[in-house]
Amino acid sequence: MYFSIFIIMNLINTFSKQVLECGTDEAGRGCLAGPVTAAAVILDPKFENIILNDSKQLSEKKRFLLKPMIELKAISFGVSHIFQKEIDSINILNASIKAMQLSIEQLKPEPEFIIVDGNRFKPYKDIPYKTIIKGDSKYLSIAAASVLAKTYRDLYMEKIHEEFPMYNWKKNKGYPTKEHRAAIKKYGITKYHRKSFRLLPEQYQLDL
Repeated sequence: MYFSIFIIMNLINTFSKQVLECGTDEAGRGCLAGPVTAAAVILDPKFENIILNDSKQLSEKKRFLLKPMIELKAISFGVSHIFQKEIDSINILNASIKAMQLSIEQLKPEPEFIIVDGNRFKPYKDIPYKTIIKGDSKYLSIAAASVLAKTYRDLYMEKIHEEFPMYNWKKNKGYPTKEHRAAIKKYGITKYHRKSFRLLPEQYQLDL
């Protein structure tokens, strides 16, 4: 099994080096509030960075150190938010895929091959693509996209924190922490909360 996976990954890598490739990833899929944010990045095949990795494996300081470096060195990048009302309307999976596709749409020149973190995607135009589980720890372009998606989303959550500081979004970024859920229980929900998500454990009721 491992041998087969190794062969497949090498074939993808060999093919993608011959075409203009972009990596794409999202951040905020499991949050209770705020958008799901995606980024797409085309890197020069010669791009190297010893720090760059899956954004979840990096400290906040390192992510924000990498952000301007990626923006400067990338051939092209795009970032898109899909906000809570649309998430509630089309569901979080479709919203995540839409955010990635909108990010790809911003890329100039248009990529010839797309590599996607995870195992779900939908065809975009006629561009061939490959979904890769844990791709953000295997491919620099996906890792770069994960860093941009995470940092752009964090900056947005810090901005709306000023409007509703009681939820402490500058710290929890909208994720379902005990602190966040305690604030929801105490203060109710805001216009930024995703009403289609389970905002509180079942024993509590919310007036939505």
